[in-house]
Amino acid sequence: MQNIISIAIGGALGALSRYELGVFISTRWNKEFPIHTFLINVSGAFLLGFLNTFFLEKYTVSPYIRMGIGVGFLGAYTTFSTFGYETIMLIKDGSILTAALYTGLSVLIGFIGVVLGIGLARLL
Repeated sequence: MQNIISIAIGGALGALSRYELGVFISTRWNKEFPIHTFLINVSGAFLLGFLNTFFLEKYTVSPYIRMGIGVGFLGAYTTFSTFGYETIMLIKDGSILTAALYTGLSVLIGFIGVVLGIGLARLL
């Protein structure tokens, strides 16, 4: 039951963070490239890599906290389904190059975010 509560609380906070950050970013930058989803996914990848490594290798925390953050918060915070939808809408609108750039950068920079997060956690 503690897992469920941890995940539910983390999920609510992650979803609210995703929404607020998405609104903040999208009202300030060009809307042709879905930069808000891109930045949320990349920061979520970095945080997952960093926190999983940090919590497992450097600083032990309760498994409930790890579940709340990893599954709950970051599961709700990252936006892969939105990424998929936005990519299809870009293609449908004829923005093939933007869709390809968005997809390629999201995957590449997302992986780099995970690697950097793991590296930073190991340095601390």
